[in-house]
Amino acid sequence: MEKYDYEQVVFCHDEASGLKAIIAIHDTTLGPALGGTRMWTYETEEMAIEDALRLARGMTYKAAAAGLNLGGGKTVLIGNPKTDKSEALFRALGRYVESLNGRYITAEDVGTTEADMNYIHMETEYVTGVSVEYGSSGNPSPMTALGCFRGLQAAAKAAFGSDDVSGKTVAVQGVGNVGYYLCKHLHEAGAKLIVTDINQESIDRVVREFGAEVVAPNDIFGVQCDIFAPCALGAIINDETIPQLKCKVIAGSSNNQLREERHGDLIHEMGIYYAPDYVINAGGLINVAVELEGYNENLARKKVENIYNIISTIFDISKRDNIPTYKAADRMAEDRINQLKNTRSNFLKTERSLLSK
Repeated sequence: MEKYDYEQVVFCHDEASGLKAIIAIHDTTLGPALGGTRMWTYETEEMAIEDALRLARGMTYKAAAAGLNLGGGKTVLIGNPKTDKSEALFRALGRYVESLNGRYITAEDVGTTEADMNYIHMETEYVTGVSVEYGSSGNPSPMTALGCFRGLQAAAKAAFGSDDVSGKTVAVQGVGNVGYYLCKHLHEAGAKLIVTDINQESIDRVVREFGAEVVAPNDIFGVQCDIFAPCALGAIINDETIPQLKCKVIAGSSNNQLREERHGDLIHEMGIYYAPDYVINAGGLINVAVELEGYNENLARKKVENIYNIISTIFDISKRDNIPTYKAADRMAEDRINQLKNTRSNFLKTERSLLSK
C-alpha cells in the first residue's frame, strides 16, 4: 500500500452467506473510486489481495487518462462463480459497499453478471451495470468497441498520416462481444479483416457478415497486416510474439497487453505505434461514468469518441519526450492526478493559515 500510495483496503466477511471479499481503493483524488467486482477461485488469500490491489491501481490510471472525475478501486470476491453465488452473498457485499458511503462504486466484472449487480443494488446505490429498468445503459460492449475504433483511427493517423482505414488490413484477435463490434466498424470503414477466435460461432458470424479471412489462433501474430487489434487475452505482447509481428500499429481492446513493461520498450524501438490498452478500451468506463450522472446515450457516445483525441495526445507526448507510448499514457494520467493533489494541498495550507490568524 505504501509503495503505490493506496488509500484503503477493506476485508469483507459474512459467515452466514459465505462472503469473503477484498475491496481495494487506490486513489480518490479525482473522485470516488470505481471498479468492478471480480469473482474468482483464488488459490490463496494473498493472491486475491494482490489482484485487488493491482486492478484498483489500474482503474485509477484508466479513469485519469480518460479525463473522468473518478478514482480507482476494485473488489475481488473469493469463490467459484459457477457454484458459490447466492442472493445473500451479493447483498452482504452490497452492505459493505454501502458502508463506504460513496468512496467506492462497484460494477460487473469477470465472474459476475447483471443479475448479481441487481442483488447488490438492493443494499446500495453505489453500483452500476444493473438492469435497464434500474437505470443502466445496458451492454457496454458497443461503446467499448466504438472507443477502440476511434483510438485505432488515431493510431493509424500517427503511423500512416491519415486516419482513413479503408484498404488497410487489420488482424483482429478475438471476435467476441467487443471484437465483433470493432470488426463491424472496421468493415463499414472499408478495412480488410483477418480474424481468429477459439469460438467457431463467433468466427462464422464475422465471416458471414463482414467477409473476414480466418487464421488459426497461433498464426494471428505473424500475419502481414497494417494494424494488429488484440481483443482477447492479456500479456500477448511478449518475447514469443514480438518477433512474429508484421504490423505498424497495435490497437485493440484487451487488457494488460504487455506481458512486461520492457515489451513496450521493444515495440517502440521497432517503430510500432502502440495505443495503450487502458486508454483505448476505456469506452465502457466512460459510458458508466455518464450513467452515474443520469444516462444520456448521445453524451456518452460523444465522450467515448473523444478517445481519438486522448490517443493522439499520447502519441504527441511520446514523440515530444522520445518515450514509449505506455510511459506517455502513465505520465499523462499521473500529471492530472498530481496537479489536483497539489491544488488541494495548497488550498488546505491556505485554509489552515487563515484559521490560525
